Amino acid sequence: MAARSRDTEKRPGFFRQIKSLYTFTQQTYSWLPWVLGAILVVGIALGVLVGFLIPPFAVWSVILWGLTGLMSGVLVAMITMTRLSTTAMYKKIDGMPGATGHVMSTALGRSWQSGDMPVGVNPKTQDAVYRAIGRGGVVIVGEGSRGRLKRLVNEERSKIQKVAHGVPVTVLYVGHGDDDVPISKLSKTIKSLPRTIDKATMATVIKRVDSVSQSLASLPIPKGIDPTKVRAPRPR
Repeated sequence: MAARSRDTEKRPGFFRQIKSLYTFTQQTYSWLPWVLGAILVVGIALGVLVGFLIPPFAVWSVILWGLTGLMSGVLVAMITMTRLSTTAMYKKIDGMPGATGHVMSTALGRSWQSGDMPVGVNPKTQDAVYRAIGRGGVVIVGEGSRGRLKRLVNEERSKIQKVAHGVPVTVLYVGHGDDDVPISKLSKTIKSLPRTIDKATMATVIKRVDSVSQSLASLPIPKGIDPTKVRAPRPR
């Protein structure tokens, strides 16, 4: 109980989170203050205009509509800043070892099971293979050079096909080359896969794959990304 109370006290407040989100995003988009300011001004202007156009004209009505426009502007500004912060995060982690695991463990939602640790890794080159299991089947994602990843990908695909016969296996490569998937589109690409298995089959596949997966605790995992430092803070 005491530990839970200390964790609650350490959580940053709402306005501190907003400040952190703003600072993080402005580091990538220096023009952010101008855009947010313009959104607020436009919101107020539209509110005042509505107050003038709706009869009967009254000063208090114009003021109320102006405040409504301000609140609407604040909402739109928050949405804009949140989306820009997500884009800024992807720009920062693009090309960093471990970025794929970060995205797969935080952006796939509850319909997919994945983690930030690779299921196969080359300790010399830091090429890594990650895995996600969901209603769309099994997805194997390679991070690094395609040529060096071929063996790791084939080993993982062979293991999946042995324990989950008939379940579709999709192989993706993160990068900017031909047929590669940019890190910013990885989660969207995985979640857009057609649903080919039901929840019961998905649970069975997860159990079977976990049962044959070897422990990676002793393997050197690529270090080059700290999600707590790179991830854009989000207000609650």
